[in-house]
Amino acid sequence: MTKAILLAGMAICCGSAMAAVEITTLRCEYLDHPLGIDVPHPRLGWIVKSDARGEKQTAYRILVASSAKNLQEDRGDLWDSGQHMSDQTIHIAYEGKDLQPRTRCFWKVCVWDKDGKPSPWSEPAMWSTGLFMTSEPSPEMVAELKARWIGSDGSFAEDPWLRKSFVLADRPDDALAYVASLGYHELFVNGQKVDDSVLSPSISDLSQRARYTAYDITPYLNPGTNTIAFWLGSGWSKFPLFAVTNKPLVLAEFDLKLPGGETTTLATDGSWKIHPSSSTLVGEWRQGQYGGEHVDARKTMPGWNTAGFDDSTWALVKTYDPKLKLSAEKIEPNRKMTTLEPVAIDELKPGVYRVDMGRNFAGWTEMALTGEPGATVELSFSEHENGENKFRIHSACTLDDQGMGVFRNRFNYSAGRWITISGTTQKPALADIKGYQIHNAYQRVGRFKCSNPLLNQIYDTTLWTYESLSLGGYVVDCPHRERLGYGGDAHATMETALNSYGMGAFFTKWIEDWRDVQKPDGDLPYTAPTHTGGGGPAWSGICVTLPWATYERYADLRILEETYPTMQRWIAFLDTHATSNMLVKWGGNWDFLGDWVPPGKDQRKNRVDEYDTLFFNNCYYLYNVELVAGIADLLGKPAEAAAYRKRAEDIRQAVHAKFFNPADNTYASGDQLYLALPLLVGVTPAELRPAVMKALEDKIMVAKNGHLDTGIHGTYFLIKLLTEMDRNDLIFAMASKTDYPGWGYMMANGATTIWEQWDGKSSLLHSSFLCIGAWFIEGVAGIQLDDLQPGYKHFIIKPGIVGDLTWARGEMDSIHGKIVSDWKIEDGRIFMDVTVPANTSATIYVPAKQATDVTESTGIRFQRMENNCAVFEVESGSYRFVAQP
Repeated sequence: MTKAILLAGMAICCGSAMAAVEITTLRCEYLDHPLGIDVPHPRLGWIVKSDARGEKQTAYRILVASSAKNLQEDRGDLWDSGQHMSDQTIHIAYEGKDLQPRTRCFWKVCVWDKDGKPSPWSEPAMWSTGLFMTSEPSPEMVAELKARWIGSDGSFAEDPWLRKSFVLADRPDDALAYVASLGYHELFVNGQKVDDSVLSPSISDLSQRARYTAYDITPYLNPGTNTIAFWLGSGWSKFPLFAVTNKPLVLAEFDLKLPGGETTTLATDGSWKIHPSSSTLVGEWRQGQYGGEHVDARKTMPGWNTAGFDDSTWALVKTYDPKLKLSAEKIEPNRKMTTLEPVAIDELKPGVYRVDMGRNFAGWTEMALTGEPGATVELSFSEHENGENKFRIHSACTLDDQGMGVFRNRFNYSAGRWITISGTTQKPALADIKGYQIHNAYQRVGRFKCSNPLLNQIYDTTLWTYESLSLGGYVVDCPHRERLGYGGDAHATMETALNSYGMGAFFTKWIEDWRDVQKPDGDLPYTAPTHTGGGGPAWSGICVTLPWATYERYADLRILEETYPTMQRWIAFLDTHATSNMLVKWGGNWDFLGDWVPPGKDQRKNRVDEYDTLFFNNCYYLYNVELVAGIADLLGKPAEAAAYRKRAEDIRQAVHAKFFNPADNTYASGDQLYLALPLLVGVTPAELRPAVMKALEDKIMVAKNGHLDTGIHGTYFLIKLLTEMDRNDLIFAMASKTDYPGWGYMMANGATTIWEQWDGKSSLLHSSFLCIGAWFIEGVAGIQLDDLQPGYKHFIIKPGIVGDLTWARGEMDSIHGKIVSDWKIEDGRIFMDVTVPANTSATIYVPAKQATDVTESTGIRFQRMENNCAVFEVESGSYRFVAQP
């Protein structure tokens, strides 16, 4: 279905007198033109744009049609909302006729502005429904499909090729494919790969759920003989906890709508043909053994996926019947997002070369190789210039009979900066080598620059690291050693991610993974969807904090509604491990962990002591209970909210009584985390907060000379507290240090990604300390949430003018539109350029001694003076404030 057809009805309007607004960025469930949505009432949204100040939407009208033609003619035969008086532009649930599976829906919207004038119609958009009208189909529902799971009989180790030919009298008017796989798949029609996604589908818990992807294959089909083919990759189907069959399988149906209205369905079944391919998984797809791929150039078969290929010698597939839920892919696919060119290649000895890709990354490598016919060239990937392969990431390419071969990843990925090539007879040319950073194709929404080069470097490195950790629909701790979706590490990444990328679909999927892995007693493993790995309450509690952080940025109540039962069971589980209103230690050596790898501590025997850990976990217990109380209020459950608040108050008093040190106004050992966290979560009584805050400031600036002493959790909570308290001066002091420990120390020692530990002794591409990324947008640029109006419907601009900074610019493409905070100090004055999107409002803090020191022409309302700032309320528009700070 071409976009040209969709655009045909764009100019048709709601009325004659046009509003000065533009409607852009139509989305369905956070996605652009998504296929295969298995939501009965999908949510629609858009952005209203206008250059006029104070512009807003006062009403909308949505049309949803069963065809592009109907929509072009303004016939909403599925749903016509009529003129609905509302300024809402996000999460508007479809309320039309009951949707049927496997159906395209075409939609557009117009709005009325603040003066009651209608806009032109938006550009048309489209979504299609999936195989089921529920995201939780039973195995019995899956069994009713025509398709069957198919794969190899296990007689060969290579990743398999599968194919099926059929004849069409005419080219279909529309053709959609629905493809689920255990492991990865690539879909080809008549020799052409049908999209640019890689490593599909997303990772899921294959002990209970498989995900299917919908593809539009209409352009690839022709009258006559056609061939549909799959290249399957073992990938994560080999993960020990997921090993349903220990081999890749595929299940697919193809709906073809032929001219004249006839519909036919093709499906995977026992008649498909199979053959070993030219690629094989290297390694075991488990911790420390993720390996890579072996490409055998001798086994290539040109045209294997085309209609004219002779498959008479191929075997028939074997059918299988795993009992799994089958859910639609609800996230942007993995894609090759950034191309890397090598910066150097050195010969270490004859036949051995080391390639420097210029920076550490996770993704694919492609290179042309030359050597002896039939020789196998080995590739070893390392984060270290000396080539040390700590994590056994390695691949290989066997050359063909002419001594030629091309290594190209397909169903695994590597991580590192340096590649050691062994076994070639000719030095590879730099132009023959490429790297591709791969991650889910979420959009970049946040940008930051300032006058301090070190801060810019830290910010850019933090985001590059995150991108190398977020492929497959979950955030891993590292892409080489474990590849596990740790909840604890997510604390270090989630707000940086939400401030920098469009994560609505991504986190919706990952939160579902967390719901999937919850145990019957309410406990959660420390990783999802991968189950395994060590942790403690601050790992499992991501089932509360991640939905909440997502709600704050997107005002997505459905995420809270769907996850609230999981949260309740989690809190109930914690309660079973509490005595006298405090948690007591449970589990073994890899349970009930606290702050992780602060300076001077390691992952084995020299961990944080049990007393500090007990204090930390009880503060975190309180933090979770308080959040769940607020969520209960939002969901209209006042009695439950009150019960949780009573529980929180009991915990608060017990924790303060046990761990407070009145002699020096500290808690536990008095380290930074154990001062920041009780302030953040409300353990500290109001009358003691100034004294505890003074102790924290002294701990940072005096005892540690402006350095931090925290690990993964501690750094996150420390940065979060100081940002909320407008102590950007303290964060700047820590962030600008170039000696140990700190981000600047990493940069000074050549880091191109953020390390696992402050000393760089373990993984050099890790999620541990990415929380600093959130501060640049929230603290320095000062783009902050309003707790009472989530989703940036109303927001705060409060710039952090600290240290040696003379200017900073932050942007965020929020779910309501682009927010800009751009400030500079020049000639003794501060200049602030602020953009507030249409249909929103903001509170602006301008550094000044008094309101009369601030100049701005019109459209601002002075509210008060607060902490040497003049505070103004503004409607949408662009503003320039000039003040004498």
